[in-house]
Amino acid sequence: MHPLNIIPPRSGVSLVLKKGQRLRVVDIEGEQVSDLVCYNESDTSEYLSSGRTIDYAETIFLTKGHPFYSNRSRVMFDIVEDTVGRHDFLLTPCSADTFRIIYGHEHPHRGCFGNLCDALAPYGIGPDDIPVSFNIFMHVTVNGDTGRVDVLPPRSKAGDFVLIEARMDLIVGLTACSAEMSNNYAFKPIGWEIER
Repeated sequence: MHPLNIIPPRSGVSLVLKKGQRLRVVDIEGEQVSDLVCYNESDTSEYLSSGRTIDYAETIFLTKGHPFYSNRSRVMFDIVEDTVGRHDFLLTPCSADTFRIIYGHEHPHRGCFGNLCDALAPYGIGPDDIPVSFNIFMHVTVNGDTGRVDVLPPRSKAGDFVLIEARMDLIVGLTACSAEMSNNYAFKPIGWEIER
């Protein structure tokens, strides 16, 4: 295994993942979420769709063996290994508005949304092109009676990982999440590597 690339706390990166390559996303210290979005490298108007993926899987608890679909109902990647088994695909990337509306911050951080905007701008992907992210390691519960959504501390421990395999050439945006509730009120790095 090669040394991990590191995403510093509360920041993000972009990368190209070719068909057949595998991307390992690692929670280095534990209890740290990583937001993932992706696009068809040859046509960025095709992007990861939470709605289609959840619809076709018939579950919100996506893990090893599940394919992840685009807005055009094509498989973008599969999870091939997952040491945690609990992630979120319901909530949008945190943003300055998240911190203003939910946390009451007067000078809010730009959040994962702002970090993804910066990371993906070189590919011509703008703010309005960023969909709901696959929130790796994020622990969200939904009350069966009221539908209330609660964000709980991640179940991931130091060294836990998710391994995805690309089913098409992808542009990937990846963060070390900036939201307090998502990360049990601490901010830590995320590691990643591409396995050829």
